[in-house]
Amino acid sequence: MLTFKLRKISFSICLLIFIFDDENAEIFSSTSDMEKLIKTENSLLKELDTFIAQIESNLQILKNRRAYGYAKEHKTRRDINNYIHNPINAFKIIKLLTVDWKRIVSIINNINEELKNNLIYYKSKYQFPTDEDLNGAAAALLRLQVVYKLKTSSIAKGELDGVQYETQLFMEDCFELGIQAYHQNHFYHAMEWMNEALNKYDAEENDTFIKKWEIFDSLANILYQEGDLKSALDITNEILHLVPNHKATLHKQSVYEKEIRSSTTCLDSESCKKKWIPDIYNYEMLCRKELFLSSVISSKMKCQYVHRNIPFLRLAPLKEEEAYLEPRILLYRDVMSDNEIKTIQKLAEPRLQRAKVQDAKNGSITSNYRTSKSAWLSDYEDDVIATISQRVEDMTSLTTATAEDLQVGNYGIGGHYSVHVDYLKPEVKEKFNARGTGDRIATVLFYMSNVNQGGATVFPSLNMSVWPEKGTALFWYNLHSNGETDSRTLHAACPVLAGSKWVCNKWLHEVGQEFRRPCYPDN
Repeated sequence: MLTFKLRKISFSICLLIFIFDDENAEIFSSTSDMEKLIKTENSLLKELDTFIAQIESNLQILKNRRAYGYAKEHKTRRDINNYIHNPINAFKIIKLLTVDWKRIVSIINNINEELKNNLIYYKSKYQFPTDEDLNGAAAALLRLQVVYKLKTSSIAKGELDGVQYETQLFMEDCFELGIQAYHQNHFYHAMEWMNEALNKYDAEENDTFIKKWEIFDSLANILYQEGDLKSALDITNEILHLVPNHKATLHKQSVYEKEIRSSTTCLDSESCKKKWIPDIYNYEMLCRKELFLSSVISSKMKCQYVHRNIPFLRLAPLKEEEAYLEPRILLYRDVMSDNEIKTIQKLAEPRLQRAKVQDAKNGSITSNYRTSKSAWLSDYEDDVIATISQRVEDMTSLTTATAEDLQVGNYGIGGHYSVHVDYLKPEVKEKFNARGTGDRIATVLFYMSNVNQGGATVFPSLNMSVWPEKGTALFWYNLHSNGETDSRTLHAACPVLAGSKWVCNKWLHEVGQEFRRPCYPDN
């Protein structure tokens, strides 16, 4: 009877492989999608209880996996937004629903008809992450680690840029991050995560899927890629103490010894410097609050109420704040209400798709250069969208008749947009010339949420940072008044360290502005 039950269980578990290969990708790039994974995770953890109840023998590893899944603070998990907006939690959920569940498949060899039907039901109702989501979540954590200079040990214990959270990473999580970093050629951080996995291995008493020699093996591979042949050989010899006569390891030992004999340089840790050193851009220093606007510039800025002889603004003047003088960059406070934000999010959420960038050869493509999801909303779809367009005209004194639709963006785990300009590149400009609207003369960026940590908009050429504040809008010209592009408007969206970042922006074009912003050839 037991054999029959076990056979019935494995067939249903194997359906998970089919589920994981579904085309339901790009979850990691939007917190809006990530929230749906809580239901998926809870359902599978409850189903794991069914597995354990049906298996009469003591499959200790499954019980440990169940304990691992529930080892999160229930108080925290009840507040889904705060829970899922923590990138550590987001990574752990995606890892649990990809790598860990595939490993469970490998140790269960039989089926259960009822469970089979349940999994088919889950596939149709719930959202499952893919391997691409796991890769994206890991890449996001590594990006946060680089940009904000986070220590590996700090992330592992749940500390993000000085803020301690309740969730921490376990040995298997650290091992997976090491594997992901290795495959992304981030060998320095791969080595750090493997060492962290080793530190946690002996401290964690529960049985795991990962054996100690496997961590050593991965670490040896990383050191070999770094060129540290001696350390790679030392660790390989350590593996053979744990697993004598392991064929693959014996082969590696032979390869390393041969290369050491034929090499005269870079044989040890002292002579082998880290090859993978992350580039430190000016924008990253701004993200970390290591650069600030000079007091000479900031002392000349002012705030004021403006109405521009517009009847409505005489009753409700705009709160205008200078963020920079030349080029002129302005902040407008309290220009979007909570109800307007909710309406925009409700309209955009079903349409959110991975945001793209323009490539000269391949056109519009997805890229790690920009990780977020976006949707486009037209004025005719809802009165709120039309109202926002009118508000943009009131704020800028420019027409929106030739503007692009409102673009709504949601940034997920480590979501960012690296340094870029909003004015059009030559290959893209041709497309807009066909529309007869000209270049993007100006940008209005609305912040529709506060962000717990990170997520600033920074201008590296100006040493200026603007931190998201719900209901605030940021405005700047991308072109000089003579129509030439202004490279000083180079900007970036810093990675979201913790929280959810919602924005929307309106790109205004040249055509139609002739009498609103006259052309001055010398400016």
